[in-house]
Amino acid sequence: MMFPVVRELADDGVPVAVTCRVLKLCRQQYYRWLDEPFTNAELDEAWLANAIFDAHRDDPEFGYRFLADEVRAAGWDASDRTVWRIASENGWWCRFGKPRRNRKAASPATAAHDDLVRRQFAAAGPNQVWLADLTEHRTDEGKLYVCAIKDLWSNRIVGWAISDRMKARLVVAALETAVARRGDVAGCVFHTDRGSQFRARKVHRCLVRHRMVGSMGNVGTAADNAAMESFFSLLQKNVLDRQRWATRDELRLAIVTWIERTYHHRRRQAALGRLTPNEYEMIMTPQTADAA
Repeated sequence: MMFPVVRELADDGVPVAVTCRVLKLCRQQYYRWLDEPFTNAELDEAWLANAIFDAHRDDPEFGYRFLADEVRAAGWDASDRTVWRIASENGWWCRFGKPRRNRKAASPATAAHDDLVRRQFAAAGPNQVWLADLTEHRTDEGKLYVCAIKDLWSNRIVGWAISDRMKARLVVAALETAVARRGDVAGCVFHTDRGSQFRARKVHRCLVRHRMVGSMGNVGTAADNAAMESFFSLLQKNVLDRQRWATRDELRLAIVTWIERTYHHRRRQAALGRLTPNEYEMIMTPQTADAA
């Protein structure tokens, strides 16, 4: 639904009529939605459904009672009956359950945000569109997880976080780092895939706190976040797959060094007129300021 975007832009001073015309929305429907948006109970149930789906995806053999135990262990206050109802409505059945007629396939993860980028990987200025994604790599000590955030304007990696666990707080840490570096990011579109880490409430609250706008691509469609996938492909070739990594600290240092010393300062990009991300920002920032 695009109406929350209209409301957020209106709070920033963009007239509703202009936003609705650009997004091809009906103003009357927007004002009706504004009078009666989603209730808190509906939003809470949507978040709970995401938690149930994540538990079902991790262990498809679990029945609804085990799923209820899993979501309660994750901090949700949900009865067995409520979990059964949501799982039943979405067709999330135990793999070993009895066959059911006209059974629906397991639904994909519900997007917390609409796709506002729509594969248009371009931005007219800094802090207008950020892309984010996660990757992982093995070391002899275990896996290391990386969350990186790219400013689509200059292709600069404005924030990242590295951890031995792939949790929502990894995304939040990368976001907070990016905001601290870039300053005012109100209205910036934060585009990701539908991974459970990006759909978490912690990430949603972080976006609201910094007045950013969430955006998500479709399920199983890598092209919806292709510009971020290309960065991780470079990281894979230039760092992750270059050697066997003994420790997480060794790999962490190699990743940070490559991003700051090579990707930002030495790797020239055709999309930036054969400039590096740092050179592009240094050259274009005064022009952007003058144009404003």
